[in-house]
Amino acid sequence: MWHFHGKYWIFKRLFLKQVKCVYPFRLMRPDDANIVGNVHGGTILKMIEEAGCIIGTRHCNTQPGDRCVAALARVERTDFLYPMFIGEVAHVSAEITYASKHSVEVQVNVMSENILTGSKKLTNKAALWYVPFSIQNLEKIIKVPPIKYASAEEEAEGKRRYEAQKMERLETKERNGELSRPVPAPDRTTKEPHTVGFSQSSLIHLVGPSDCTLLGFVHGGVTMKLMDEVAGIVAARHCKTNIVTASVDAINFHRKIKKGCVVTVSGQMTFTSNKSMEIEVFVDADPLIETEEGKYRAVTAFFTYISLDKEGKPLPVPPLKLEGEEEQKRFEEGKERYLQNKTKRLAGIERKQ
Repeated sequence: MWHFHGKYWIFKRLFLKQVKCVYPFRLMRPDDANIVGNVHGGTILKMIEEAGCIIGTRHCNTQPGDRCVAALARVERTDFLYPMFIGEVAHVSAEITYASKHSVEVQVNVMSENILTGSKKLTNKAALWYVPFSIQNLEKIIKVPPIKYASAEEEAEGKRRYEAQKMERLETKERNGELSRPVPAPDRTTKEPHTVGFSQSSLIHLVGPSDCTLLGFVHGGVTMKLMDEVAGIVAARHCKTNIVTASVDAINFHRKIKKGCVVTVSGQMTFTSNKSMEIEVFVDADPLIETEEGKYRAVTAFFTYISLDKEGKPLPVPPLKLEGEEEQKRFEEGKERYLQNKTKRLAGIERKQ
């Protein structure tokens, strides 16, 4: 057994390829789930990131020279296909599918297993991008060892994904700026239910050693777990029902968060459809010691939740009451993302048929 961040992990290493060799699995316990037994989306995101970090770091250290640790730069859209429950076993598999000069793409699949019946199902698929940083010099990015592709077409498709995510990261950073306005505390005394102000939420967390990599900056999985927790609070306050994570749009890690920072994770409702809610979540970091650096925007993402009844069936979502032009603008932007994702999902179903 390998003791990993206070959790006991058993690793089964299948060296079929140098770039496909990490298979962690773990039993889901009560502290992994919400009050009705669904495993938190943040718990699953954390497992996905840990698997990606392991395989990315392992691959980037297969060459002579500086030792390095792979740091998470971006998570592509992640769909939560099925819920996972207490007592089920999570299996996480990871594979490096593209390597640029200074980054690697890791594809991760999550399977849940009912150990009483032996049945398994795919619950999550995700693509993550990592950048290797030198252990000796945090500002130095290490060159990534190349990988072998099955065909020239596979390599070309990987390069297309690399260029697309690079452009989207730059656009997201430009849209959000270095530091957006903070989300105020929810005002449930003067704000009406189902307004943005009624459900908006924030969480403050001091980054300690257990949150960090060997290089002293926060694990991406830790950050994503905090983000999912805040987004879940926003969704629950809006619906007053059981809620689960349905999907996460691209999570962009703009800057590293170091040990000793105070992070503020904020979330607010941006859009609702008949059966889903979109919550924008961002993370601001404030160094306690290196105060000359000042507070900065570190991570941004959009989380989508659905509301469930006691039998786990989807419930209608209360419409979002908008106040002012800014909220209306953000609602229209969220609606556009919703329609785009719906079109992609339907196109994927048609291709399978």
